[in-house]
Amino acid sequence: MPLNVQDKKAIVADVGAQLAGAQTVVLAEYRGIPVEQLTKLRASARDQGVYLRVLKNTLARRAAQGTQFEPLADSMVGPLIYGISADPIASAKVLQNFAKTQDKLVITAGLYNGKLLDVAGVKALATIPSRDELLSQLLGVMLAPVSAMARVLGAVAAQKAEGAPAPVAEVAAPAVEAAAPAEVVAEAAAPEAAAEPAAAAPEAGTEANETPAAE
Repeated sequence: MPLNVQDKKAIVADVGAQLAGAQTVVLAEYRGIPVEQLTKLRASARDQGVYLRVLKNTLARRAAQGTQFEPLADSMVGPLIYGISADPIASAKVLQNFAKTQDKLVITAGLYNGKLLDVAGVKALATIPSRDELLSQLLGVMLAPVSAMARVLGAVAAQKAEGAPAPVAEVAAPAVEAAAPAEVVAEAAAPEAAAEPAAAAPEAGTEANETPAAE
């Protein structure tokens, strides 16, 4: 059913509003794709915050006039589905992932940050991790030291529960205490050694006294 003038204006206004807040637009041919497959693609796009729509190219060109996406006008040829996203990589990722499983979807061009992208450029953009993926990776890096510490503490607790040997610092302490009795014995022996000369002194004195008496 042909679109009337009001319908066309509404479509141009809707697409223009999407382009005003977008960073990336990706174009793809969709010849021969079953309706149920397109339905799945639309659902996936919705989940990723991507505006996905089959558009007449004349209306798409009109909506893109005066925006950063106007350079895509020359690529708006053939039966196209348009992926528009405020996220810089979401539209490229959604369409590229679908194209991997459905060869009848053929990416033709794109534009990101004011720069035209060929097919290779769109595919390269699609390989960049999403914001959620980057946050997940960052969280994993931040938690890695905590996980390692938890494993160490768990191992120490397990050793104590199994009666593992005490640390070296604790074993060395009794060795110092064991040396103490030898020192005590040495100190106890010293007075005995000192007492022996004192006992000998009277004998010497007695001999001295006995000699004059003999005279």
